[in-house]
Amino acid sequence: MATLIAPITFSPGADAEDLHKAFKGWGTDEKTVIAILGHRNVYQRQQIRKIYEEIYQEELLKRLESELTGDFERSVYRWMLEPADRDAVLANVAIKSGSKGYHVIVEIACVLSSEELLAARRAYHNRYKRSLEEDVATHTSGDLRQLLVGLVTSYRYGGDEINARLAKTEADILHSSIKEKKGNHEEAIRILTTRSKTQLLATFNRYRDDHGTSITKKLLDDASDDFRKALHTAIRCTNDHKKYYEKVLRNAMKKVGTDEDALTRVVVSRAEKDLRNIAEIYYKRNSVHLEDAVAKEISGDYKKFILTLLGKDV
Repeated sequence: MATLIAPITFSPGADAEDLHKAFKGWGTDEKTVIAILGHRNVYQRQQIRKIYEEIYQEELLKRLESELTGDFERSVYRWMLEPADRDAVLANVAIKSGSKGYHVIVEIACVLSSEELLAARRAYHNRYKRSLEEDVATHTSGDLRQLLVGLVTSYRYGGDEINARLAKTEADILHSSIKEKKGNHEEAIRILTTRSKTQLLATFNRYRDDHGTSITKKLLDDASDDFRKALHTAIRCTNDHKKYYEKVLRNAMKKVGTDEDALTRVVVSRAEKDLRNIAEIYYKRNSVHLEDAVAKEISGDYKKFILTLLGKDV
């Protein structure tokens, strides 16, 4: 379930006019920016962008970039992008971050549907004049390159069919591959980058039944290099992406200093999808409401905007 609260009827022209007024004079009226953009769904936001440009002959995104600053500007900018374009931007930022960003590439490739991933790759072409897989391959090597390129170029079957015998065979292959730290990981990469999500879930369940521990637990114990960490993330995102996102949020707020980039990424990309479910998992795990945890960690207009996307107006 989504946390975004958007009106059923709205006037993109009136919103564009109110935003233009918010930018006039000394300083920006951030309250109006949050009140409008924090309550519009993806279709409504694209309509506002279109009308704004038609009326004022300037791109709304560029105006927002010049009017806002810091984490507030970054979160509003990413929120205003179409989902595929946002994923392209997130992927590019992750690639430039090196090993610190590989998990974001895996996240995008494993959480999105096949059609959504294809749309993100097209958006990447349009924005950066290169392919996503080209940039991933340029910045990685060895098993990690094979895994990441395989994930971002995958077009998985989306059906519910399961081959139980195959699940058993491939659970054993994964077990052998993980056990041998310096072994040949080609088969593990093949399984994770080609099988449907439903088939992979059956394989992970069979792994737990046959080997007495979850595949993620085994990998976590041995997550000593970038490849194994990426493998762990791929399995977690495929297994239960909501639990994965809960952990991303928890980690973003439990360190000294908040990881605003991770917090923004999850809130902005899931607010129209399943952020309410993720927030419920967060509460069960931490006995603190997500919006209360967020409110303690961040401040200013950034805090007001993120809380608005969480469905809590301030």
